[in-house]
Amino acid sequence: MSEQPLTRQELYDRIRQVGREEFILEEMIRYGFWPAQGEMPEDPTDEIRRRGELQQELGKLRAENRVLHNEEALRKQLLQERLAASRLKRQETKERREKERQQRAEAWREKKEQEISYLGEGVSGGLNYTDCNEERLQSYGLPVCGKTEQIATTMGITVGQLRFLAFSRKTSTISHYIRFKIPKKTGGERLISAPMPRMKNAQHWILVNILEKLELHDTAHGFRRDRSIVSNAQPHVRSDVIINFDLKDFFPSISYKRVKGLFHSFGYSEAAATIFGLLCTEPEITEVELDGKSYYIAMSDRHLPQGSPASPAITNLLCRRLDRRLSQMAENLGFVYTRYADDLTFSASGDSLRHICNILRRTESIVTHEGFTINQEKTRILRKNRQQEVTGVVVNERPTIAKKDLKRFRATLYQIEKDGPEGKRWGNSDDAIASIQGYANFVAMVNPEKGAEFQEQVQRIKEQYRFS
Repeated sequence: MSEQPLTRQELYDRIRQVGREEFILEEMIRYGFWPAQGEMPEDPTDEIRRRGELQQELGKLRAENRVLHNEEALRKQLLQERLAASRLKRQETKERREKERQQRAEAWREKKEQEISYLGEGVSGGLNYTDCNEERLQSYGLPVCGKTEQIATTMGITVGQLRFLAFSRKTSTISHYIRFKIPKKTGGERLISAPMPRMKNAQHWILVNILEKLELHDTAHGFRRDRSIVSNAQPHVRSDVIINFDLKDFFPSISYKRVKGLFHSFGYSEAAATIFGLLCTEPEITEVELDGKSYYIAMSDRHLPQGSPASPAITNLLCRRLDRRLSQMAENLGFVYTRYADDLTFSASGDSLRHICNILRRTESIVTHEGFTINQEKTRILRKNRQQEVTGVVVNERPTIAKKDLKRFRATLYQIEKDGPEGKRWGNSDDAIASIQGYANFVAMVNPEKGAEFQEQVQRIKEQYRFS
């Protein structure tokens, strides 16, 4: 039994909801004029209730019928439903794609933090090959690192920093080197590419942890501990004949591919050899300015830069087979062979002199086969009846400095001590104090007694004119 409506509006709402007759029946039951259950003769209770239910269903059917017969309204409703579904689908698709994009970006960010897949055109082909020959590396005592992340971690830098240093660009707005020229002893100028601090640190790490741990041929004297121009000259003292060769464009002739192949031969992966090769080489660069901004344009293929701390050690390692072949050839012909950087020296006495032509011919053949070129203008044959020099050291009787050079140097020191360094020069440098200091040290290396005198005089000059 329903409760009595509290307000007139509620009464009207109830009548509309159940029908007038059903409402009257409810009220009669509520007031006790009619039983709530059971049958009575000609009892209209169930009939009234059933009629009310049918009236409600009929009202619903009429409402649905009005909608079904209103085609325009139906079409509009369907269109709205389709538009709503489409908007929902588009929103879901947009959210899904944004989520996928974020996932790809995150995956790419993580990959960039761990891997390097591209370092420039023409040099990136082997970066996916990260397998090292661990047994060979361990036999040399070299750090085992084949993957990019391992290389960066071992070097103490991030993968991003490693990518920045190794990336090879034809055109760039940055340069990892400061370039300048210095005069050569024999005339002309030598291009020096001095690496910037971060690049220099990376190259020094390669030098100390990889290059210096490998064995060189005994005839190599340049850029080695406990070796010097004196040790290079000593084997040729008091020889009847000395033959000097010079390798043309020594550093520029060693390409990136040869440097990469060298690291690969140690047992490093293709990826590691590529990265080390790029860190140790650079192309010739020309600087241009456009709209107030500097651009560095590569003008050649990558090669060893003169000025890198790693370059000399790389040349010694690449020349091991050259040294071995020339040494064996010299021994077979009764000659002695040494090499200091790009200077090749042969010497002999007695019957072996008949093989001078063989030395000239076969040396050129071996050097060419090893990928170098002899500078014919600097090839010299020095006999004992004249002054014989090996890398600037006179070797006729004992390692010493040419008398004329010592006399001239002594005169220069006297003038500087008397009148001051202003306007004075020694060698090709404009810095007179640095030049005389360097030459005094050079003399001390060859002839310690005379060198000590010169070093003492240079020190007096520096104190006299207050040079630190």
